[in-house]
Amino acid sequence: MLPFKLIYSDAYYLPIGQHVFPAEKYRRVRDKLLAEGIAAATDFLEPQPATDQDILLVHKPEYVQKLKTGTLSPREQMELEIPYSQDLVKVFWLAAGGSILAARQALADGVGISVGGGFHHAFPDHGEGFCMIHDVAVAIRRLQRDDKIRTAMTVDCDVHHGNGTAAIFAGTRTASAPLPSAGASTLDPLLRSFASPGKMRGAHAGDVFTISLHQHNNYPMWKPPSSIDVDLPDGVGDDDYLAWLDNALSSGLRQFEPDLLCYIAGADPYREDQLGGLSLTIEGLKKRDELVFRVARARSIPVMVTFAGGYARNVEDTVTLHCNTVIAAKEVFG
Repeated sequence: MLPFKLIYSDAYYLPIGQHVFPAEKYRRVRDKLLAEGIAAATDFLEPQPATDQDILLVHKPEYVQKLKTGTLSPREQMELEIPYSQDLVKVFWLAAGGSILAARQALADGVGISVGGGFHHAFPDHGEGFCMIHDVAVAIRRLQRDDKIRTAMTVDCDVHHGNGTAAIFAGTRTASAPLPSAGASTLDPLLRSFASPGKMRGAHAGDVFTISLHQHNNYPMWKPPSSIDVDLPDGVGDDDYLAWLDNALSSGLRQFEPDLLCYIAGADPYREDQLGGLSLTIEGLKKRDELVFRVARARSIPVMVTFAGGYARNVEDTVTLHCNTVIAAKEVFG
């Protein structure tokens, strides 16, 4: 048995037909964890959908009404980049419920993992980039409403900037000076001559501190400021990435004391990802997960995990990367 719970439902499957988003990955992650003896059936909890009241803690009533009645404009449907359906709406309500449950389990066990979620491109009044509802934001606001937490930190390691997260938790920000770099780059000198250097930008946050570590030259084009943004050049590999992440975590935790850390563990910084341009290996991504978990455990900060993106040419690689996140948590918290 795992020392924590995995939140999963067969209904996490996104009914979107043939798509670059591998909707079957959630089931395949669950099956692999069971088949390889990493987890037992008793380690899984079935979530309930978030309520409309939960969703409205983050999203505008007009947008929620459009989703529930199927009255999105053509532009709003296009921005989603996944085909709208009433069934899809139910999946996103369930994903938000899964993240709420994972956050509660994190407070109880030190870590809670939703085998799904991490839909970080959703804004209060619209969806973008495969994301209809911001499940992580809903979980944070629900736990705050229930007086379970006061503050939270999001650590977004998807290859794409967490634009919805930054916008939702913008609060009152005052720009700060650029943060120090992670030190000498290990990028190939030829590659470095074509890539802009990595940059870490900072701004003060309110009750939620947001960190986004992402490929700069990638979706979305408009990147609203997070509390800390690490804009990585194309082609960054394991060592550089881990140095930047360590630096961002250290800087963030010097400035802010979260009651909960929400880790968006995207698999798309992987070098074989179809929608990413970074060069991390499978081993490097597991080290990334271990780093986040070790930092949180050292400071006794509960961690809620969601899986977010992963679009490897071989779906089995994406499944392995997500399973490795569970293994890393087992090794650190076990």
